[in-house]
Amino acid sequence: MTLRAGLMRLLLQEDLNFLITNRLPRRWATKAVGRIARIEHPVIARPTITLWRLFSGADLSDSTTTQFRSLRDAFTRALRPGARPFDPDWSVIASPCDAIVGAQGRVEGGRAYQVKGFSYRLDELVPDPALAQRYANGWFVTLRLTAGMYHRFHAPADLTVEAVTYLSGDCWNVNPIALKRVERLFCRNERAVIETRMAGGMPMLLVPVAAILVAGIRLTFLDTGALLRCQGPGRHACRAPLQRGEEMGWFEHGSTILVFLPPNAALAELIEGRPIRAGEPLAHINGEPGGSRTVGLGGEPDRTAHALS
Repeated sequence: MTLRAGLMRLLLQEDLNFLITNRLPRRWATKAVGRIARIEHPVIARPTITLWRLFSGADLSDSTTTQFRSLRDAFTRALRPGARPFDPDWSVIASPCDAIVGAQGRVEGGRAYQVKGFSYRLDELVPDPALAQRYANGWFVTLRLTAGMYHRFHAPADLTVEAVTYLSGDCWNVNPIALKRVERLFCRNERAVIETRMAGGMPMLLVPVAAILVAGIRLTFLDTGALLRCQGPGRHACRAPLQRGEEMGWFEHGSTILVFLPPNAALAELIEGRPIRAGEPLAHINGEPGGSRTVGLGGEPDRTAHALS
């Protein structure tokens, strides 16, 4: 047995994994790793990147480079043009990211599930009761990004971001072991509520949820170099049109994106525990096409985005 296989087998033991990833001082550990991840000196950067690749099994074959200045650069790496083509069908809502499909299905009476038997209320996850009610009987999909995955996320369809709400919070691990043990975990963690409307008029809600360690959410369509938490809490109206496949932002470590759709959408044939890549079908919409145009990763579509007001 290799060293990596032995360590991974040890860490997959639920009690030990939960103890290591959740019972340590989470916020302190997150700040410490975040600082280390930004260090560009090779004495620090090279061994941390080596350890990350060893434990995460990151596939860098479609990355624009395999030479990184820091661990943060490795986390937030870009992909070569065309690496994630988005489905050209205007009626397809694509996955915004590479991920493992988690709990998914119908929102029942305003409740969704983080795992079987553990539900959470949308009006706890989303601070606006009227917004939560819009999806109270709609659909939801949980997309979990592991530490070695591509960490950027993209517009699932032609859409306009209408508002962003930042909610500060904890930084519990979002792996399946924690989801089975920590009730309402997504409602406790730091997160962003991104309100969007697709070209045909259908609303869609994206909720990136941060997790332990670096735990940073960066929204590139806001035209700011700062992490979202630097904007401060609260809801900020904006108008940022994005084309299908256009970058929306990134995580600085593995985390989760929750996708919510209204009742008149339909989920694709998703299997919990299976991987999905950015651009692959996540759901479908009904209605008339709204002039959508497919954009693959690496393209440079014209757009005019407006910073938060």
